[in-house]
Amino acid sequence: MKKVLLASTMAAAALAVASGAQAQSREQLRGVGSSTVFPYSTMIAEEFANMTGNPAPVIESTGTGGGMQIFCQGIGVDHPDLTGASRAMKQSEYELCVGNGVDDISEQVLGYDGIALATSRDGEVFDISLAELHQALAAEVAVDGEIVQNPHETWADVNPDFPDVEIQVMGPPPTSGTRDAWVELVMEEGCSEFEAIEALHESDEIRYEEVCQRMREDGKFIEAGENDNLIVQRLDSDPTSYGIFGYSFFFENQDSLQVVSIEGVEPAESTIADGSYPVSRPIFIYYKNAHREVIPGMEAFIEEATSEAAIGPGGYLTDIGLVPAPEDQRAKTREAVRNAEHMGRFE
Repeated sequence: MKKVLLASTMAAAALAVASGAQAQSREQLRGVGSSTVFPYSTMIAEEFANMTGNPAPVIESTGTGGGMQIFCQGIGVDHPDLTGASRAMKQSEYELCVGNGVDDISEQVLGYDGIALATSRDGEVFDISLAELHQALAAEVAVDGEIVQNPHETWADVNPDFPDVEIQVMGPPPTSGTRDAWVELVMEEGCSEFEAIEALHESDEIRYEEVCQRMREDGKFIEAGENDNLIVQRLDSDPTSYGIFGYSFFFENQDSLQVVSIEGVEPAESTIADGSYPVSRPIFIYYKNAHREVIPGMEAFIEEATSEAAIGPGGYLTDIGLVPAPEDQRAKTREAVRNAEHMGRFE
């Protein structure tokens, strides 16, 4: 532990030397990242400001992938101190960070979130399987034992018990961690139900991944950007449309939205916590340890972000939809992040 703290101190000293007098010119913490994590990180920022009297950190909603690209550009006052992510950091992102000198990073599991498929209060809801979601939203699907361009125009084409309305689903772009998680948890799991696709798993792995992962580009799936509010506005104006976004966002807008159940389970705090809702995932905040000794208030922000008052059961983040991680996981991540332990997943 002493070695980790010493390394962090040495990195901070190097940052101070590199930044010179400018190091103290930035009085506010700066964060970027996931639109899903954004409501949580901004609430932590508000509590931090109220508790310490420091200026509230500036948090930008850039998407998980976009946030990683910005976060990993370097150390110093011109670069953000933290980034939120609705999936774990990728190997390629870590290598980008290290290549730019961002080689000491702490990883916090903030808690858990689900991904909801929702429509307006005037829309129709139903229960859908992962395989049926793949049939509705993939660019290519299995039909009569053959892999073909997706021919399904309506939900009823996928299952005659579904609404006989055109498939129109708005969702996040490829830069979004929610999109990554949806592809992994829904599209990849759903495609494995079809023998014609599964046969590619052994014969042509690249082709298998393409069929399982690629979303439709014929207007049935619509990339709506990182602003989930725009999806809600569209759903309000068109009750035949559906949207994909984090459960926490649905939780905040449930007066105007209703959810489709997946594999017989609706997203809720209890079903995300016990894993019965199939489209749930951990969400993260990543911190640059080199900034701790230089950027005012960063240690205090980390203490607040890892506190039970924020992330524990009954914590203020649960009021906006966060599902707390198990107690032992909260304790482990709290100790690691507060002690500036470098994440070891890629070592």
